Amino acid sequence: MADCIFCKIAAGEIPAQKTLENEECVAFLDIHPKAPGHTLLIPKKHYPWIWDIPDALFVKLFQTAKQLAPELKKQVGADYVQLSVIGKDVPHAHMHLIPRMLSNTSVLP
Repeated sequence: MADCIFCKIAAGEIPAQKTLENEECVAFLDIHPKAPGHTLLIPKKHYPWIWDIPDALFVKLFQTAKQLAPELKKQVGADYVQLSVIGKDVPHAHMHLIPRMLSNTSVLP
């Protein structure tokens, strides 16, 4: 999609602090982080909503999130990594991986 900021990041047209990239998806640091290490994980192909993603890619995204979480936790010294799928600000399917401390009572990003 020509005017989608996440499509432009996936295509390398807009700079981003990428933390992981494979054939199907890319992860990068959120420019408005809710916590240190707050990462967005997106499919490279445009899908407006997470529920629009084909099953095989849906599984791949969650596998990639599972791969990313321990590294995020380690890098920032977090107790756990919160996974959120909200999809209200950018109409491109994405996940938020937010490193958290047990002392942090916030639930949503």
